[in-house]
Amino acid sequence: MKRSAYRLERVGSLKNLQLISENLVNPNDDEVTIEIKAIGLNFADVFCIQGLYSAAPKENLIPGLEFSGVVIDKGKDVSEFNLGDKVIGITRFGAFTTHINLNKKYLIKLPVDWSFDEGAGFVVQALTAYYAIKELGNLKQRQTVLIHSVAGGVGIYLNRIAKKYNCVTIGTVGSKNKITHIKDEQIDHLLVRDDKFLSGLKEILGDRKLDLILESLTGKYFKPTFEMLAPQGRAVVYGASNFATHTSSPNYFQLAYRYFTRPKVDILKLIEQNRSVMGFNLIYLYDKADYLKVLLDEIIELNLAKPLIGATYKFDEMHTAIKYFQAGKSFGKVVVKV
Repeated sequence: MKRSAYRLERVGSLKNLQLISENLVNPNDDEVTIEIKAIGLNFADVFCIQGLYSAAPKENLIPGLEFSGVVIDKGKDVSEFNLGDKVIGITRFGAFTTHINLNKKYLIKLPVDWSFDEGAGFVVQALTAYYAIKELGNLKQRQTVLIHSVAGGVGIYLNRIAKKYNCVTIGTVGSKNKITHIKDEQIDHLLVRDDKFLSGLKEILGDRKLDLILESLTGKYFKPTFEMLAPQGRAVVYGASNFATHTSSPNYFQLAYRYFTRPKVDILKLIEQNRSVMGFNLIYLYDKADYLKVLLDEIIELNLAKPLIGATYKFDEMHTAIKYFQAGKSFGKVVVKV
């Protein structure tokens, strides 16, 4: 069958992302063919396009990690899904398309009261948040948690999961105009990352220390907030938005400066201070399909609220959607409708 897809013959610039028509083969025995209805955008997509994501191919790449859609074909070994089923999928790249073949292990059924947009905006951010805060962060009841970029897709779910554990959450945003969009998210304290950020954080904490930092910036605030961690406190690094650029191609001089001035940790002081730093990327989990399925089932059991959709674009507006996402002005999830 024919499909349309956004493909990069060579990564390095958004200008290289071209919409093409190509053939899609029949699904393998353990695969499902999905007609995609919506695609969720992620920072990893931008890094892939610009050639800054080490796990992504540098040539012949279709970006995209998550989507929702309808089952239109399946292999003979697939009994978990039927034709017409609405599903959510997570894929190791390849979601920027109208149709896709995917192994059944990477699919879950779309909740009955969810839209395709909401389904496409759920799995990557919820899985990232859950793995960061529970598996690595070892979250406990009533701890104090600092969540950077709390108005973003992952940040919102980090807060929602932390509140399941009755934790005190402190969220940061890059600008005041994002606060109104998350006023109903039950974030205990909200701080803008400006020249008053650190003094405001110290005032909120008082005599307390942070138990967990969810770090997605990797910039100038890492070191001073890391010093506020309690003994046995953890900083979990799940993103590097400080390296994101607002242009089609990377600004290599700017990236080099940020790279050489990035936060560094003295491992001997970690022992002395009894603190930890951990990092991960989601592609690691994709290679562990059975473990990934367990995590997805646990996330569903949490009965988390639907994702907050901040903006939607049409499939032929993919470039515009990515540029808007790059600008850092979005809140919640940016979704492309197919």
